[in-house]
Amino acid sequence: MAPSDETAAQGAEKAEWFDATHWSVVLKAADLASDQSHAALSKLCQTYWYPLYVFVRRQGQGPENAQDLVQSFFATVLEKNYLQAAKPERGKFRSFLLMALKRFMANEWDRANRLKRGGGHQLLSLDEQNTEVRYKLEPADEATPEKAFERNWALALLDQVLSRLEGESSAVGKKQLFEELKPVLSGEKSAKSYAEIGARLGMSEGAVKVAVHRLRQRYREILRLEIANTVGSPEEIDDEIRHLFAALG
Repeated sequence: MAPSDETAAQGAEKAEWFDATHWSVVLKAADLASDQSHAALSKLCQTYWYPLYVFVRRQGQGPENAQDLVQSFFATVLEKNYLQAAKPERGKFRSFLLMALKRFMANEWDRANRLKRGGGHQLLSLDEQNTEVRYKLEPADEATPEKAFERNWALALLDQVLSRLEGESSAVGKKQLFEELKPVLSGEKSAKSYAEIGARLGMSEGAVKVAVHRLRQRYREILRLEIANTVGSPEEIDDEIRHLFAALG
């Protein structure tokens, strides 16, 4: 293949990669002329609300201020179209979003705080009491706000993986099997033996073991896809996986 052809092929492969990732949601959200912009931004808010909330709480803000601040941040993202500056080739979406929040807190919060709940842009329906209850269950450690953010970002990604796997299982009539095997997907020891699970589902122990193997394999595949959604290139996936699991540790 000629150098120009090879370059073109690589460019096409890279474009195809980004089209299939979460970055496509980010880019839709940045296109304010699109009817899908608000829905795409709402999806981003819903996914990453809590890690940002934890970061703000660890900065010393109280529950109400933290809720207002994160809501106002996302409203300002929409109003000022911060996402125009977010490009896949610039790296991790995790890093971009946290830096944008820090800049917002430094430069915009005093002004934005004059408008309750993000100036009228209600992007999320917040269960405020539940959010703070969840925050109070956070580890009582000395982690920096950044470390707490990264830990909860990782947890949000793992929740996305499980949710997607549950949806796939339900679609093929295996929701009950998924619920039984969910505790062992990340390598944890189930309280029930495979034989007990098989007896409950009318399966042999061997069939349950095969199902566990397949679900774990698919879990790993989806995890890589979800990680791919937030980094700039396929080469960054393994490094990001190591980083996020280190954050969980």
